[in-house]
Amino acid sequence: MSSEEETSQTSTPSSCPPPSSSPAPASHLIGRKEDIVKAGRLIKTVNGCREILVLYHQGKLHAMDLRCYHAGGPLQHGDIEEFNGRLCIVCPWHKYKITLAEGEGLYQAVDDPTVKPLRTHWRSKGVKQRIHKVTEVKGSVYVTLNDCSEAIESDVYQTERYRTGSIQARTKKKP
Repeated sequence: MSSEEETSQTSTPSSCPPPSSSPAPASHLIGRKEDIVKAGRLIKTVNGCREILVLYHQGKLHAMDLRCYHAGGPLQHGDIEEFNGRLCIVCPWHKYKITLAEGEGLYQAVDDPTVKPLRTHWRSKGVKQRIHKVTEVKGSVYVTLNDCSEAIESDVYQTERYRTGSIQARTKKKP
């Protein structure tokens, strides 16, 4: 990697390494880093169909599918909080916690509910949200879509069926 290129976030779920024999996936221009930093969050449709959220937090750029894996909640409105040392976006609908780096769903587990007081700790549900690679080159931000062929739960909200249903629901609500 040259000194002019900086990878701000390179997370790819460890359960699906990129295929070594395929060509490098295409990077998509998102915009100028200074504009994203100023806005904090940006929604972008990539490849004409995949809605992603690009956000800047604590000096790093992150990208993930826009809608929460659980019920399609709008992650652009979620707070970013730290849980057990891991930065997460919290879905505004049902408070699901999703790690920014890996897309893991986190929850508080109780090992023995009969022991009082309850002792909880954070556990992972595994990768639930598709995370995309963000690269900065000469002040421009690019996203390379995570092309892992393994299905991830957030993929449900990237389908034509969901988008068509969502658009129809919004149209019916208008007087």
